[in-house]
Amino acid sequence: MATLILIITATLTALIAGLFYSYSCSVNPGLGKLSDREYINAMNAINTVILNPVFFLSFMGTLALLPLSTFLNYTPGHNTRFILLFIATIIYAVGVFGVTIFGNVPLNNTLARVNTATASSDELSTYRLMFEGPWVFLHTIRTLANVVSLILVIVSCCIESK
Repeated sequence: MATLILIITATLTALIAGLFYSYSCSVNPGLGKLSDREYINAMNAINTVILNPVFFLSFMGTLALLPLSTFLNYTPGHNTRFILLFIATIIYAVGVFGVTIFGNVPLNNTLARVNTATASSDELSTYRLMFEGPWVFLHTIRTLANVVSLILVIVSCCIESK
C-alpha cells in the first residue's frame, strides 16, 4: 500500500510541477504580450477556471499525500527515503502551498476586484504593475519549490526503503 501511495504522490507532484512549469514557459510570457486590459481580463478568467476539481485533486492531493507517504515510509533509524519525503513535504507545504495561499491568491483576489470596463488606462496600468511582477516572482518560487519536491520524491522512489 505504501508503494502505491508513493506512486500516486509522485504522479500528483509531477502534475502540479508540470502545470507551474508550463505557466512559466508559455502562459506568463504570452500574457505579458497583452495590453493591460487584456492581461487583467485574461488573468481573471484563468484564475476563475483553474478552481476546478481536477486542479484541486492534484494541488491538494499532493499536500495530503506527501505527508502520508512520509509517514508510511517511516522506520526507526536512518531511513533515506523517509528523510527525502519529509524534506519534499516541507518544501511543498511552504514553497508551493504556502506561497500560493499567502502570495498568489491574495494577488488574484485583488486583481479580481478590478473593473476593466470602467477603469482608465492609467488605472489599468497601475493595477497590472502592482500585480504582474509580484505574481510572476511568487510563481517562480513555487515552481522551483515544486520541481525540487518532485526531484526528492522521484529519488525516494528509486532508493530502497530501510
